[in-house]
Amino acid sequence: MEIRELLTGRTNCSCGRHHTCPIASVIIGENACESLPDLTVEYKHILVVADRNTYAVGGAAVSEQLGVRAADTLIYQTDGVLVPDEKALEALRGRVKPGIDLILGIGSGVINDLCKQVSFECGLPYYIVATAPSMDGYASKGAALILEGMKVTLNAAVPKAIIADVNMLREAPFEMIQAGYGDIIGKYSCLNDWKLSHVVNGEYLCDFVWNATMEAVEKTVRLADGLNRRDPQAVRALMEALVAVGILMAYVGNSRPASGSEHHMAHYFEIVGIVRGEPYFPHGVDVCYAAIETAKLRERLLAVEDIGAFRHHFNRERYESEIRRIYGPVADEVLALQSKLGWYGQDRVSVYREKWQEIRRVLAEAPSSVDMRALVEQIGLSYGQFQAFYGAEKISDGISYAKDLKDRYSVLWMYDDLFR
Repeated sequence: MEIRELLTGRTNCSCGRHHTCPIASVIIGENACESLPDLTVEYKHILVVADRNTYAVGGAAVSEQLGVRAADTLIYQTDGVLVPDEKALEALRGRVKPGIDLILGIGSGVINDLCKQVSFECGLPYYIVATAPSMDGYASKGAALILEGMKVTLNAAVPKAIIADVNMLREAPFEMIQAGYGDIIGKYSCLNDWKLSHVVNGEYLCDFVWNATMEAVEKTVRLADGLNRRDPQAVRALMEALVAVGILMAYVGNSRPASGSEHHMAHYFEIVGIVRGEPYFPHGVDVCYAAIETAKLRERLLAVEDIGAFRHHFNRERYESEIRRIYGPVADEVLALQSKLGWYGQDRVSVYREKWQEIRRVLAEAPSSVDMRALVEQIGLSYGQFQAFYGAEKISDGISYAKDLKDRYSVLWMYDDLFR
């Protein structure tokens, strides 16, 4: 569906819910920043937020359009990767002085999440000027943050406006374009997880949102050649897909249509990287690599024709030891989350036995690992580089324990239930 259609919402959906989207404007095109004077006409004291890199890219264009109404500017001076943690949030909260009536971010993932969260806390609207087509969170309600060392997604609010200048987007570092493509391609995995949880747990599933998300995925698959050439139309189409998926997340009120096992593994690589001081790929790049790994898990599960011999099993002592080995200083938070959920105490194997043929049909709908690898490599990414970068042990640990970072069922849980 076109973004303009999604912005109008959907009443009386077949899932039984009304879907709404409070985003007022999405402007994606050449010279999109020229729309800022009209979009911001009602605001007089605007706080502009960026980091050094994103301000260098978009700061001049934004300042020119806002003029004296840009009452203050926060430019994060962090060396390396800006982490959306307590320190970054506090720096932004401290700049929301009396009179500020709009927060306007210039950036992509981290800047968007920080502005989203603080604007929500302060009851202020926010706009985002996108500097890269790198992730699908621009239009979503969730603010992805790292609090007390844990990756968490807090329900916040969508931006009132998204402005994306294609000339700016196509000049982003190519790994950010790869990340945006990878974030969308990973939906093959998470959409299968959503349907799997619907069968296993009776989780709510909206066919309209599921199908619309898949439509965005299938459009993106065809963009790889153009993206490799930084073709403006391909870059625009990728950005439209990323925003559309964000709106669809807003429709259901969480990230389920766009985040599953592949995202959990990507979060794992990020958290472990931060904890250990080790490098990690951009989020969307990790997502599409991880989607190859989750496809392998589905293939192993599909090879099980008779599930009768499997039984529920759980060794708590071994589990806690492994969590502490992997997550170190944030292990207590991980253990506390799973203790609260109580999922390790549940006997899902009996449910699998009862519904195994239906489960196998769902698992078989997802692309194979060979197909996923081909999709990843057509954007210039190397699965072999992923394997060498992280190593077999870290990847194996992610397969076993990335799921423990989240409160969402996925193929990682089924694989663990049957093969741990």
